[in-house]
Amino acid sequence: MEDYRKKYEYWLHDPYFDDETKKELEAIKDNTEEIKERFYKDLEFGTGGLRGIIGAGCNRMNIYTVRRATQGLANYILKEGTQDKGVAIAYDCRRMSPEFADISALCLAANGIKAYVFDSLRPTPELSFALRQLKCTAGIVITASHNPPEYNGYKVYWEDGAQITSPRDTDIIKEVKAVTDYSAAKTMDLDEAKKQGLYQVIGKDIDDLYIAELKKYPIHPEIIKEMAKDIRIVYTPFHGTGNVPVRRVLEELGFENVYVVPEQELPDPDFTTLEYPNPEDPKAFTLALALAKKVDADIVLATDPDADRLGIYAKDKKSGSYQSFTGNMSAMLIAEYRIRELAALGKLPKNGALIKTIVSSNLADPIAEEYGLKLIEVLTGFKYIGEQIKWFEEKKDYEYVFGYEESYGCLVGTHARDKDAVDAVMCLAEVAAWCKKQGITVWDQMQNIYKKYGYYREGIHTETLKGLDGAEKIHKIMERIRKNPPTEFAGLKVKEFRDYKEDKTLDIESGKTSKTGLPTSNVLYFDMENDSWCCVRPSGTEPKIKFYMGVKGTDLYDSQRRLEELKQDVIHKLAE
Repeated sequence: MEDYRKKYEYWLHDPYFDDETKKELEAIKDNTEEIKERFYKDLEFGTGGLRGIIGAGCNRMNIYTVRRATQGLANYILKEGTQDKGVAIAYDCRRMSPEFADISALCLAANGIKAYVFDSLRPTPELSFALRQLKCTAGIVITASHNPPEYNGYKVYWEDGAQITSPRDTDIIKEVKAVTDYSAAKTMDLDEAKKQGLYQVIGKDIDDLYIAELKKYPIHPEIIKEMAKDIRIVYTPFHGTGNVPVRRVLEELGFENVYVVPEQELPDPDFTTLEYPNPEDPKAFTLALALAKKVDADIVLATDPDADRLGIYAKDKKSGSYQSFTGNMSAMLIAEYRIRELAALGKLPKNGALIKTIVSSNLADPIAEEYGLKLIEVLTGFKYIGEQIKWFEEKKDYEYVFGYEESYGCLVGTHARDKDAVDAVMCLAEVAAWCKKQGITVWDQMQNIYKKYGYYREGIHTETLKGLDGAEKIHKIMERIRKNPPTEFAGLKVKEFRDYKEDKTLDIESGKTSKTGLPTSNVLYFDMENDSWCCVRPSGTEPKIKFYMGVKGTDLYDSQRRLEELKQDVIHKLAE
């Protein structure tokens, strides 16, 4: 009998698994492919935790896979001897999120580790903030971020407030893998856990501290007050966790005309009004843009379901239409404003640092150079930005000014160590108020930045390859590129080829090799002439392979033309 079939039979007949699980599995008894998908492997606990489709089976998100992961985390915490500090837990609006939060809390409690659980859904960045406030050893967020509704996930944070990084991530993964018997994962009764002080509900007190911290960041509160009556903001939380904190912080700062998309205001695990609750998807803005036209909004803002990523549209005065911003554009809009205004006020740290991931816009480079900031590049994943903040505090060599990644995430300040869309909404609203006072739009200001620093444009091509066959195909694509890297794309010569998995940088002209200087990761990067580049990596959270690229042009049209040419050649040479 094949291994996946044995696992299926075990889940179907062992008394440890509940009747509902068995009923779901009984219904697929004649579907070999479905059984294989659910049981060909254990749902992988990767460097960020778990993410998968909700359902019965060892390759699915369910109470058993969540409890097993938590037991592994508990074992690690006990070995570290930090169990007395406790663990903070937050969750979003998705199916089974409250249940998975409690499963995690009661497993920790059964291991003698106190769990601090939010009383209702909260943004991911607030969890990062909360665990630092409570001085916890770790944190858990139950969320699948912007994935489709059938998904859920489980992210692990450490005491610095950032998602786990090396070597801690691999050590925790080992502990999770060591839990081979699902019934060995402990649990206890909720009332008993509360009675023993091992399950504590948290909420309003943390909310108040979080909002108070965010309100320290506006540079020109006087401009916000002056323009508060004039500026019109449309906001949608995409049925997620951003609704309450975003509206609260904007109201407390004085913004008077905030219009929330009514159809997407309340939590909805089915994301009924959206094909895909992702601020990168233009279709997700359909309702928000309709409302924007109705109320003549200056900006349109959207946060993803766990409110760590921000998408925006802004009005173009000349055409009257709303223009979309990529994650790179919105991040640079916020960063350039804050850096410029802090410098003008003499408040920009002399040892300030701007951090970006390797697949993010090179527009950050000339901005950092203009204001004498240290530019630091890290691997894809905001946890590496959080890690840099921790090192700054330990080494006292740099002060954090701003960090961002291309996938619509950025962080102003160090209250959290993960991207924070509540924070970003507030900062973007301040930029919009400043623009309004200057008599320009946010879109105009983006063009001003391009005119000054260069017309940088970035793009991405993604291929979804699901299941075992998809995973094998992704592996083959990466190995093919690794063994035969192209030396030019769209007429642009490759100057340097970096293989982060092999920790090797190859200078194409000289043939010399050196180390990348970053942790090992399955990422391939091509640095080309004329400030152009492309990069390929498998997604760490979805069954996808991603191809990133960036160019610099002489104007908007030229940069878009160059980007399209590069994109087509990258797809032709790397993806096919």
